[in-house]
Amino acid sequence: MHTLKYGDKSLIVYLLTDVCGRQSYMVPGLRSAQGRGSKAGLFQPMFTVEFEGLESPKMQMHRFKEVQSGQLLRSIPFDVRKSTVALFMAEVLYRLVKESEPNPMLFDFVWNSVGALDELQEGVANFHLWFLTKLSALLGFFPAGDYRTGDWFDIREGVYTQNCPPHNQYFTPDTARFFRDFTECDVRFLAEIGMNRHQRVEFLQSLLSYYAYHLDAIQSVRSIEILQEVF
Repeated sequence: MHTLKYGDKSLIVYLLTDVCGRQSYMVPGLRSAQGRGSKAGLFQPMFTVEFEGLESPKMQMHRFKEVQSGQLLRSIPFDVRKSTVALFMAEVLYRLVKESEPNPMLFDFVWNSVGALDELQEGVANFHLWFLTKLSALLGFFPAGDYRTGDWFDIREGVYTQNCPPHNQYFTPDTARFFRDFTECDVRFLAEIGMNRHQRVEFLQSLLSYYAYHLDAIQSVRSIEILQEVF
């Protein structure tokens, strides 16, 4: 999810793990003369790893005993659109996921999302919108109720409604329709949700308002600006 330089040759890496939730590990000697610099390539935004860790009460931070690549990523490292989405996904998770306890549903969703993004041929420009929509369910504030054509979405109440809410925290009928579409869409068919650049930006802003109502930390995600430049 995130890396932080530590000293001249080491990194602190923040991971979402399957058995312990959010964890931080020290990676020493990345630029040492012993030739271990290749390890740095494992810790890029949303790259998956499999590892065996060393944990001890005497250690200030966990360390890796063995670490290797998880999924073989064929396109994310080489496609600027996908790497930008991966950067956004990583920062969102780093800012929002704080629990150091297992959350199998969240972990499986994130792991499978990385694989889906890597394999996706069409609809990449919609992937971050799909990811945020689906992630909201795992963070505890998925929309409730049924959608009807022309509905608004009330952010405060978390429901679709036929009437404009009596406050300014809502999705318009156009963005509410996209919200329903992403809620129901399989990731393989994202290209079928037709959106132009303006609609994509407008819907993302609505989603961020929805997140901000529940989680203030979304406002500190800096990669949003980069994302909007690419898409």
